[in-house]
Amino acid sequence: MIKDKSEVDIILPNYNSERFIDQTLKSVINQSFKNWKLIIVDDASNPKTKSQLLKYRKHPKIKIFFLSRNRGAGFCRNFAIKNSFSKYIAFIDSDDLWHKHKLKFQIDFMKKKKSDFSYTFYKTFGLKKRKIKTPLTFSFSNFINNTSIATSTMIVSRKIVKNIKFTNSKICEDYFFKCSLLKKIGYAQGVNRYLVYYRITSGSLQSNKFKNLYWIWKINSVYNKLNLIDNIRSLVSISFNSLKKYGFK
Repeated sequence: MIKDKSEVDIILPNYNSERFIDQTLKSVINQSFKNWKLIIVDDASNPKTKSQLLKYRKHPKIKIFFLSRNRGAGFCRNFAIKNSFSKYIAFIDSDDLWHKHKLKFQIDFMKKKKSDFSYTFYKTFGLKKRKIKTPLTFSFSNFINNTSIATSTMIVSRKIVKNIKFTNSKICEDYFFKCSLLKKIGYAQGVNRYLVYYRITSGSLQSNKFKNLYWIWKINSVYNKLNLIDNIRSLVSISFNSLKKYGFK
């Protein structure tokens, strides 16, 4: 456990990311804001990935937990949150990248606005190159119709995370987490800067639209307790907004 407090703990679930993890970690290490700690939870990755991670095991700001069996990204994020003690919690996925001033700009914004949940604009790269300019506020009712808050853009105050967890679903485990936070605090605030680079690969969430919609439907039913009509409305709206963001291909 990391007992000395940083201002922000960064949560990174990791699984078989040997192609990208170095770039991701360097984008964290090179942040202009220095009062951070990074908690990596490796989800029983292959030897190549573990070898990459072991290069960072002596870094004073990085703590790595190696799981003995694969538990899923939701479990990894919940585990990391239990082992963090900071005022703020940020999230990054193992193939995404941060602008070097991401933490500085966003934490300054949160302090100025007294925000407990913030996110940023982002750019996609890889299979698709887009600039994603999100709405500057999201409530629960907005979010279930437009899931434009990318997890790697999020920073939340620790005080609002209590008793809120990521689901153990195969994908979209972050969807209910965001829904729960928005239900609890009312709304999230957006930083109008492109501070995250979101990688889209052949195996990424955005390249598996039907699986994505299936799990959102299931989470809406089981966890959000939406009725049939509201659930259909949610999926139609999410699909429409996804087409606007990413196009047909």
